Amino acid sequence: MLKSAALALLLASVSASALAQVPVSQAQTPLPAPTSLPYSPPPIPAPQDRDYPGTIGIRVDLTDLAHKVIRVRQTVPVGPGPLVLQYPKFIPGNHADTGPIQLVSGVTVTANGRRIEWVRDTVDPHAFHLDIPAGVDSIEVDFEWLTQQDNSTWRLVMTDEIVNLQWEKALLYPAGYNHSRITFAPSVVLPDGWNYGVALDTVSREGNVATFAPISLEHLADSPMFAGKHYRRIDIDPGGRSPVHLNLVGDTAASINAGPEWVAKYEALVDQADRLFGARHFDRYEFLLGLTSKLGGIGLEHHRSSENTAAPNFFSTATPAYGSRGLLPHEYVHSWNGKFRRPSDEHVPNFNVPTQNTLMWVYEGQTQYWGDILTPRSGLGTVEEALIDLAEVAGFYDQQPGRQWRALQDTTNHNLLGYRLSNPWPSWMRGTGDYYREALLVWLDADTLIREGTRERKSLDDFARAFYGVEDGVWEARPYTFEDVVEHLNAVHPHDWATFLRTRLDAVGPEAEAPLDGIERAGWRLTYVDDLTPLEKRMMGGWGGDFQYSLGFTLGSGNRITGVRWGGPAFEQGLGAGWELVAVGDRVASAEVLREAVTAAKGGSDPIVLVVKRGDEFRILSFDYHDGLRYPRLVRIEGTRDRLADIFAPRRR
Repeated sequence: MLKSAALALLLASVSASALAQVPVSQAQTPLPAPTSLPYSPPPIPAPQDRDYPGTIGIRVDLTDLAHKVIRVRQTVPVGPGPLVLQYPKFIPGNHADTGPIQLVSGVTVTANGRRIEWVRDTVDPHAFHLDIPAGVDSIEVDFEWLTQQDNSTWRLVMTDEIVNLQWEKALLYPAGYNHSRITFAPSVVLPDGWNYGVALDTVSREGNVATFAPISLEHLADSPMFAGKHYRRIDIDPGGRSPVHLNLVGDTAASINAGPEWVAKYEALVDQADRLFGARHFDRYEFLLGLTSKLGGIGLEHHRSSENTAAPNFFSTATPAYGSRGLLPHEYVHSWNGKFRRPSDEHVPNFNVPTQNTLMWVYEGQTQYWGDILTPRSGLGTVEEALIDLAEVAGFYDQQPGRQWRALQDTTNHNLLGYRLSNPWPSWMRGTGDYYREALLVWLDADTLIREGTRERKSLDDFARAFYGVEDGVWEARPYTFEDVVEHLNAVHPHDWATFLRTRLDAVGPEAEAPLDGIERAGWRLTYVDDLTPLEKRMMGGWGGDFQYSLGFTLGSGNRITGVRWGGPAFEQGLGAGWELVAVGDRVASAEVLREAVTAAKGGSDPIVLVVKRGDEFRILSFDYHDGLRYPRLVRIEGTRDRLADIFAPRRR
């Protein structure tokens, strides 16, 4: 009863003040009585292209490593009357409403030493309604971001050695203004002895407090920090026209020991990107790379930096994972594609306006293409590795049944349907990866078509320079549309590009095929083999349990059956995730024993007999399969030009 009475008084105060501030036409329709629930708050002001009066101070305390709590204090200039503070909801790079409001606690607002109560919006819980009393020109807002204790739900952003500060998760901002017109003055409190990498300009460092130059909310949220006990900063563009640095934090001092050979490869990455795009759209660029097994994994783009993680032994092992080596090239490309040139339906006025993702096949798909090309061009990978990686992509989409019902274009909605939720049937449901990797095949198709049609005089590189390499030095976003993409493709090589793209993006149904034409036009063909080279085995880390293209599943640790392909042999036998392989014929099950059985059955007539178990249930399954082991591989088409060699070759000018 006491809580209800307090709530009634609070809502009465907010309602009365809100009515006093709205036009008479609105005030004539009174808000529901405070005791009438659910409460309907006043509308949240829509963002307007106008300056927010004053600068918002924000200090973020990163020192509570024991509890993994980030503490925030903001000083917000205000005037009397209604005020709505919003917590960012639609997070750039996530392409979805992923702002973790669930982890925000202890929200307390004070002015002149007295507390001002707030009411959360009942429709949008990312918004807080306040009534600012007369005589108050500034409020203090305190809250905590209760970061995750492990990587089970949200990724871990605090360890004893590293903190990944993402400003958009550690601030509130006033509604009614474009985020480009709200200015913040940020500072952080660091643990003793720590240092940091960030794209913000440091104004001062006094003890453990670092203060940065004022910046717009738009760019503050786009400027994350990696801070750490073990930190190293490397200039990877000595003498360049704008600074580019590799900022390393690690679990140990040894993990950030990048030798000269690695530094040379990242220098080559910067050089090859310059040769590809011909312009830079940043005043500085800071790669943030965590070498860690504790911090949550990430690869997230920003305009002037990127958040990345790799294994602690990344720089010390002879052959780090190819995907880890290709991560920084991918995120670096986003500075041009996705940040400077940005899809128009993602160029929203603030972080609480819904995003649309219709051009993700350009934003992510073409970035995937360029990242996969810059990896061998820079020496971070070899051409042979790039071919193996491309073969895996081609094989996956060649055998994917999901295209029967869902077009590539529709997968751009995937994050909006539920950000990276578990997907029990990825081969059928499709998902986020498709507008990266299947779209990569579309762009390879376009690149080879241009090369063939212009007799090798032009390529998609020319599109990149014309589309992204304009307005050198400008780092404000330049939105683009589908029509803009088509226009620039036609400027490179006249063709019916609208039909070319829409045919591949909208293909759906039993007859729809993977976009593999670019591979053959490049002088290669997708095939399947029953044995792998040592390099293929190393790159396909789980190759030993990979039966995707034969029996239609993957055999994981503990002989668990996972990744059952929709419509494949295992699917038709009634298998799904959760079954355990117990025996192969009369032998105890293992991946090696199953490979031997599949090989022995090739070209014969005897079935492959498997015994599987789920809980207390056992089943004996008979597979009438005789095509042997199958792994994807690209092979050369004799007598044709090797355009993949041309594409992967470093640019000399």
